[in-house]
Amino acid sequence: MRAAAYTSLGESGTIEAIDLEDPDPEPGSVVVRVEACSVNHRDLWNLEGAQGVGESDLPYVGGSDVAGVVEAVGDGVNDISTGDRVVLNPVKSCGKCRFCRDGPENQCENFGIYDGGFGELAAVDSTRLEHVPNSVDLVDAAAIPIAYMTAYHMIRRANVEPGDLVFVPGATGGVGVAAIQLLDVIGARSIATSTSAEKLDRLTALGTDHTIQSADVEELREGVEAIGAPDVTLNHLGGKYTAVGLEVLDRAGKMVICGRTVSRRSDIDIRDLYWDHKRVIGSTMGTQADLARLVELLADGQLEPEVGETYALEDTIEAFEAIGDRSAFGKQIVEPQE
Repeated sequence: MRAAAYTSLGESGTIEAIDLEDPDPEPGSVVVRVEACSVNHRDLWNLEGAQGVGESDLPYVGGSDVAGVVEAVGDGVNDISTGDRVVLNPVKSCGKCRFCRDGPENQCENFGIYDGGFGELAAVDSTRLEHVPNSVDLVDAAAIPIAYMTAYHMIRRANVEPGDLVFVPGATGGVGVAAIQLLDVIGARSIATSTSAEKLDRLTALGTDHTIQSADVEELREGVEAIGAPDVTLNHLGGKYTAVGLEVLDRAGKMVICGRTVSRRSDIDIRDLYWDHKRVIGSTMGTQADLARLVELLADGQLEPEVGETYALEDTIEAFEAIGDRSAFGKQIVEPQE
């Protein structure tokens, strides 16, 4: 098979289309003919060597958001058949710890995230697959696992209800766009921020209620205060945006944090946290039930993931560059069969 593999790491890391042996399905797994796989920030961090991938792993095939058609089925797989259209939940869990036993499985003590989707074929755990109806485009299905599942799980963790006001700083990345769309689906109100007027216009078309064009934390604070105190902040940025996301919250408000796109370090005023009964909640990825619900939303026509551009396997590096230089809007999707 052909695969887009990382052949060197670092800020100038390289991706090349190379030939690899076709995978065979192990017991409990299946081989999927990958029709689409989206690119996420974690893929860039892996290429830079900043998130666990080392020189000894090269050539390394990344890609977590796999959607395609089952080519082969391993022993012990009963609910997936050859020819099934599927999408992968890339959460890897041990199946043995207390969180795997009692749920939710994304809190597994040995949690990991699948890689291997940037190729024509991918061997995956059959229990992590959801069937995709014929009415759903596999490119759209590939957009949802990391970005939309993460956003959906954050919204659930915060118990967002219709009418709630939700602050989404840096809302033009994958998780941010997903959050805006999902908040609109459930009837919550949202405040989206970006430095790009064009991207804010696109977010307005996707359903956001308020926009603030700035990356300056003081300007964001003033802008949010002029709109009203949010019930919830959804924070994928980290860094200096954690403090402002907490401070603008209404009394007893909640901030859910899923990432550190800006920085993994934040300074906060803890008096603001306890005096106003605010809560900070950590959240990573989502559950199998979250992915199943998202597929239902796609099938029902309630959600149409925002897809930016699609790329042939040989052009995978261009998708990485679009995310890295922040020119991208919506999910960037690699189509290995093209």
